[in-house]
Amino acid sequence: MRHGMHGKKLGRDSSHRRALYANLACSLIEHGRIKTTEAKAKAVKPYAEKMITLGRRGDLHARRQALAELHSQERVHQLFSEIAPRMADRPGGYTRIVKIGPRQGDAAAMVFLELVDYQP
Repeated sequence: MRHGMHGKKLGRDSSHRRALYANLACSLIEHGRIKTTEAKAKAVKPYAEKMITLGRRGDLHARRQALAELHSQERVHQLFSEIAPRMADRPGGYTRIVKIGPRQGDAAAMVFLELVDYQP
């Protein structure tokens, strides 16, 4: 039975998976849009939205929590000073997944994970 199961393992152990989520979230914060597989995007989307929610809170404890997860002072500063004020009036749903078709080499489903206010 699958009671209580949530999240995908993505073929990684727990520490590798946490590092993957942090790296993808940092890239999303830095660039506004990342190209990744559909499985990784669906797995990291709640993680990234939680980081943006911490940015919207804006207090010292939220900043320390974000720094503990993301491990990058520059990305945390960018999250709190640039992204969070843009998302201040949104009640949630800060990211979107846009399908772009299969990858050339192995036909993996590729997507763009982007912030909803992303302008190319």
